[in-house]
Amino acid sequence: MKNVFVFLMSIFVLSTLTMAQKNYQTDTIPASSGNLMITFLGHGSLMFTFDSTVVHVDPYSKVANYSALPDADLVLITHHHQDHLDTAALNQVLKQGTVILGSQTVAGSVKDAIVMKNGDSKTIKGVGINAVPAYNIVHKRDNGQPFHPKGEGNGYIIIIKGKKIYIAGDTENIPEMKQFKEIDIAFLPVNLPYTMTPEMAADAARAIRPKILYPYHYGDTEIPRLTELLKNDKDIEVRMRDMQ
Repeated sequence: MKNVFVFLMSIFVLSTLTMAQKNYQTDTIPASSGNLMITFLGHGSLMFTFDSTVVHVDPYSKVANYSALPDADLVLITHHHQDHLDTAALNQVLKQGTVILGSQTVAGSVKDAIVMKNGDSKTIKGVGINAVPAYNIVHKRDNGQPFHPKGEGNGYIIIIKGKKIYIAGDTENIPEMKQFKEIDIAFLPVNLPYTMTPEMAADAARAIRPKILYPYHYGDTEIPRLTELLKNDKDIEVRMRDMQ
């Protein structure tokens, strides 16, 4: 009976997703014991679906109608900026039992959010989660303050069905990236002046060496430049999706 229930839940989630995501690009990633579906909602917002589990990342009302999307079992919030922490979008995907994880800067705005600091690790809803640094070194505000100071935000390395996925959040090509190993999929932000230039993103990709690289949160940055920079790195497949 349990297997039948899981099967029926999987059909429900996938059918709901199909109805809700007509305008959203998706990729299906073969993984151990089934597939992982990635839905590219836009900007820094993603949705991962596997079996009967739904994971939302940085829900943002401007890129998706969250009332029409499947509710979340798990939500990851990278930091407190409004295009990543949108409580209106977040509230539309909550259900009983939804777990919300975020940096310390998120906790003041989201009731019951579980704080993860850089370096923390958890396993929730079958997802392994490691919070990693995300910050600026070069790009700063007029007052000299980095757009994203060290320690305020998280990137996440998550493991779903054996696939190791790096969701960078708002960051530059920071030294810590050289420690990230065996990454299957990476999402790197290329959004001037707040995150990386194409050159920085290429440097980050060469440090991480993901099998698949998705540029995301890229605004008006000239993304084809990143593909050109990585054309000789044959082990890194750059996939362009609508994540402006």
